[in-house]
Amino acid sequence: MLITKMPITRMKNKTMKNLIVAVTTSAVLLMSVAAQAAEKLTIGITLQPYYSYVKAVVGDKANVLPLVDEGFNPHNYQPQPNDLRRLKQMDVIVVNAIGHDDFALKVIKAADRDDLIVIKANKDVPLLPAIGQSVGEGAVNPHTFVGLSTTIQKVYTIATELSKIDPDNARTYRKNARKYATEFRKMKRQAMLTLGDLDTSGMLVATTHNAYGYILQEFGVDVAAVIEPAHGVEPSASQLQETIEKIRASKIDVLFYELNMPSRYVETIEAATGVQLYRFSHMTHGAYEEAKVAVEMKSNLDTLVEAMKFAAKRSLADTAMPSAKQGS
Repeated sequence: MLITKMPITRMKNKTMKNLIVAVTTSAVLLMSVAAQAAEKLTIGITLQPYYSYVKAVVGDKANVLPLVDEGFNPHNYQPQPNDLRRLKQMDVIVVNAIGHDDFALKVIKAADRDDLIVIKANKDVPLLPAIGQSVGEGAVNPHTFVGLSTTIQKVYTIATELSKIDPDNARTYRKNARKYATEFRKMKRQAMLTLGDLDTSGMLVATTHNAYGYILQEFGVDVAAVIEPAHGVEPSASQLQETIEKIRASKIDVLFYELNMPSRYVETIEAATGVQLYRFSHMTHGAYEEAKVAVEMKSNLDTLVEAMKFAAKRSLADTAMPSAKQGS
């Protein structure tokens, strides 16, 4: 058999050519990946719940950047120089815009950026009026992130607006929004099934903060009294006494107060009225986490179901008492 050997010089040239092609291909791929990373939108958020919403919608198609470090209190936060620096990195920012993130609106105004796109997440949400002794005329309840239907609407709004800005990823954004919305619909359905035919039509509740109206209205629960004159501000002695008398007179069944902000006056109300206490998460405390809203919403629903069962049981007992007296 005749074996033709390739000249050594020719073999070296071919090896070198292959090496050059491989290196060039790798460089092109790296440049492509770098370009894609650079092209990603940087989307700012102002409150913890919006981190969950935006992350759920964009996945890995965009960067999500909080305006403020975790652990801040949105009710008394004052803008810092770092906020302005972060804002300069953002292409878009998602805001509550109906209260609770007024500090962010100040930073946006100070930045004087005509190119910054501001998405108002609540623009399509039916808003409840704010209630409480310190609420101004015409004020709305800004705590839409505590509700189920309001959360779903905001996620759809965010997905729709981002799809206009980033049409290449629009399909992904809409798909992710539908998936997220389905998760919350299933939560609500399960809570409704757990309650079954329970009669809670006469349930009366008080809250220590004007925060829970959106989730309560979805289950037909009315708020009879808001105790705090303003969030994080304890009522005066006369306000506290007035609240105790109102709870007694209205025969309020339960008092909802905030999980992360226990207040000593709540114990005073409990001792004076015998009202049952339940804690809700306000969802604006702690770390920025993608699963935060889903986890805390589920916890709030479990708490609400427990409270509604308690109220129904108490109502049934109150109804049965006159009959028992008549029989004796």
